[in-house]
Amino acid sequence: MEVLFLNGPVQNGAFDFQDKPGKAVGMRIAAALNGILDVGPAPHLWNTVTLEGDLRHRRSTVSPQVSRREFETDLISSKYPPESRSATAVATDTDAEVQQLALEMIERRLRAGLLRISTEAVPTCQDCGHMTGHGADQCKACGGLRIRLLTSRHLVAENPEGAPALGRADIHASQRRQPLHLQSTSSNVPRLLILSRTRSYGIDLSSLGLPGFVLDPRVGLHVAVLAVARRSEARKAVMLTTENAANHVAAYGRLFREQDGTRLQYALHGHCPYDELPIALRPIYATYHAGPAARTAFETWFLPLVTLKEKSAIQTGQLPALFKHFIRTYVTNFTEADDEEVGALRSAVAAGDPAWVMNKRHLATALRLTRKPLARR
Repeated sequence: MEVLFLNGPVQNGAFDFQDKPGKAVGMRIAAALNGILDVGPAPHLWNTVTLEGDLRHRRSTVSPQVSRREFETDLISSKYPPESRSATAVATDTDAEVQQLALEMIERRLRAGLLRISTEAVPTCQDCGHMTGHGADQCKACGGLRIRLLTSRHLVAENPEGAPALGRADIHASQRRQPLHLQSTSSNVPRLLILSRTRSYGIDLSSLGLPGFVLDPRVGLHVAVLAVARRSEARKAVMLTTENAANHVAAYGRLFREQDGTRLQYALHGHCPYDELPIALRPIYATYHAGPAARTAFETWFLPLVTLKEKSAIQTGQLPALFKHFIRTYVTNFTEADDEEVGALRSAVAAGDPAWVMNKRHLATALRLTRKPLARR
């Protein structure tokens, strides 16, 4: 397999997709693009290594009777409608294959001198031992106010002076759509990155001589993407993410974007104005007599794809025109797409050029490839 699209792991917080449909945008884009390329479905990826998760489990009435892994699994499951739970494959950043790959990658990079274990002074809460970060005056784990520098051994990466956190080869985009601003801002990080963290749950670094520490989740989410890609024998794993999210994790992923011939790239998408849809689209839905099937296809399939083109956000005022473009293609009786049409569409997807979504013939071909047979209004 040449390319596999995967969502950037979603933080497993206290929400569900009905209340927060925007959380599923990356998953929906990945499903649509993998369908176009005919590479089969990919699992939904989840980020479970979070301080909020530590606190939520600690405060829950089921702790310690239910393990943290079971707790996270149940929380993920609750986000999906009952009818789709068994049919939806999920993967997390603490799965066994992710942990194994992470330690393998770290050990290789330690031997190569790209990572090192060194003694560092890090702001730490005196009450609970949680690393607080520089400038913090209160511990987010326990609320303690006694913060001091604690010297201990850590896994660290050093950013070479002048080396960007992101290059053109790290972005899945055509040349004219390179995110130059992101490539600049993502490099504004400390020279020394500490990759070992104090969490109650995560990829344990004890085997590296760092008991009590887990791998920084910003590294772990990259490893999770690579682990799924390796299982699928994909040469390229394209992680769907917003520019803001990429800006926060790119530097931590710099040494964890390639392993054994599989390369990770970022594909940037914007936000869908899901909160505004009911009011903004009610008149035009009525005008076109759009039924549930057409509305669902527009909101959960087409709009996420448009965010690849509108990398900041789809504006509410754009929605009527976008629906007209979609519905006129959706209800048209096209003949079966020929090999040339399919090849042109797949080439655009593989090149990272999202302009195809506003091309009527490409859109019709994509609908036919991923939503067979076309559902009518």
